[in-house]
Amino acid sequence: MKIAVMSCIHSNYEALDAVLRDIDRAKAEKIFCLGDLVGYGPEPHAVVEMIRSLDIPTVQGCWDEDIVEGLNSCECSYPSVLAEHRGRFAHEWTKEQIYPDTIEFLAELPKTMMYENLAFVHGSPHSQHEYLLPELDGFIALERVLSTGADTLFCGHTHVPYVRSLDAGQLNIRVTGTKENQDSTFTAPLKRIVNAGSVGEPRHGRPNATYVIYDTDTEEVTMREVEYDYQKTCAAIIEKGLPKIFAWRLAKGMEYAERADDASHLCERGV
Repeated sequence: MKIAVMSCIHSNYEALDAVLRDIDRAKAEKIFCLGDLVGYGPEPHAVVEMIRSLDIPTVQGCWDEDIVEGLNSCECSYPSVLAEHRGRFAHEWTKEQIYPDTIEFLAELPKTMMYENLAFVHGSPHSQHEYLLPELDGFIALERVLSTGADTLFCGHTHVPYVRSLDAGQLNIRVTGTKENQDSTFTAPLKRIVNAGSVGEPRHGRPNATYVIYDTDTEEVTMREVEYDYQKTCAAIIEKGLPKIFAWRLAKGMEYAERADDASHLCERGV
């Protein structure tokens, strides 16, 4: 059976519509969404309503959590004061656009979902805000997968798709107690982390939306890249008064933020 996994739609209805049509052409039988339905883009309510109408199983992303809980729920930091101001403006703008029942929907989203031997999270099993980068230490990466009890962990949050195989290997653990040290050894089978990238704000160097198709029979992962009218979304971002830099980075398919003069600068959300 083919499963489609997508993430980080970020209020980009044009991209979501294109990806859903591509999923239909690929004949995927199930769809899972890894959260961040809202934020940055111009159509938060339309995106949430589409996900709700299709009854797509979805986990809560960090932006979804922030809209529900407020900015202080985030553990991140911004690289500059200007970037922080833009993020705060986008949060307030988004919250003004969506309806109370939309917020209730976002509040009820689970942080983790399981399907057979697959786990679905936004950032990591520990937090929606944790980045599972491809260069993450192998032991930590393996622990994140093992903590779910799954063989394959699907995540998003980074906006850059990748597949990382964690080869079977022997792990040695030492527990230091008051009397004596205890050593234990166990063998972990092959595990994988699959990052679905981003539908609505890709950062892999192109504006195309990305998602993945997973075949449960062959365990094959196929990265999908979908072209769509991103310029329409860019125009809507500017028209609705959102920061113009959001349109620029969407068109470039890359992340952009000024670096702080003070490298120790943390946003209020991280203090």
